Amino acid sequence: MLSHRDIWDAIDAIAERHGLSVSGLARLAGLDATAFNKSKRISKDGRERWPSTESVAKILEATNETFDAFLAGGGAYVQTASQSPPRAFVPLLGLGQAGSGGFFDPAGFPQGQGWDEVAFPSSPEDGSYALEVSGDSMLPLYRDGDVIVVSPTAQMRRGDRVVVRTRDGEVLVKVLHRQTPRLVELHSLNPAHPPRVLEVKDIEGMGRIIWASQ
Repeated sequence: MLSHRDIWDAIDAIAERHGLSVSGLARLAGLDATAFNKSKRISKDGRERWPSTESVAKILEATNETFDAFLAGGGAYVQTASQSPPRAFVPLLGLGQAGSGGFFDPAGFPQGQGWDEVAFPSSPEDGSYALEVSGDSMLPLYRDGDVIVVSPTAQMRRGDRVVVRTRDGEVLVKVLHRQTPRLVELHSLNPAHPPRVLEVKDIEGMGRIIWASQ
């Protein structure tokens, strides 16, 4: 008999096999992006919440997976030599949420509640976190639903892709063009957007993008 955990583990396993977060999987299947979030799996009164059969059917159709593979993903999935398991998980947050207060400590490390998580194919650097792209402002490089992993401790050089959080609550995904003790010049991924020059004092945090789920 399949348990509540088996079903949710199977959904997580499909997302991992297709390089998606659970939010990305939900959107791929035409569902609400929060449908499979961990916070939705247990109700406020402690009761277990199960995904509907319609949701499971939409996942299988969107990913071209079989029901047998889905069931095996809940616990009996056999790993082949070419399917190495993810080595770690990193905290995941929507890009639009990252500008809100309370999600990062003064060093730029993730903290607090409201984070999901996503599989990362190698051992993450200290303090690494993931952001899920929304909208088309990062085209043509990052599309809606892509996941980027950011390291606040990685050394940054000219030409690196970076995420910058400002004290005004903006979250910018840019290319680092120039950095001085007083100013940071950022170029846009989307050529339709002009470069930005920020004063260092106006920047709350900056990290280098070390991986993307493309």
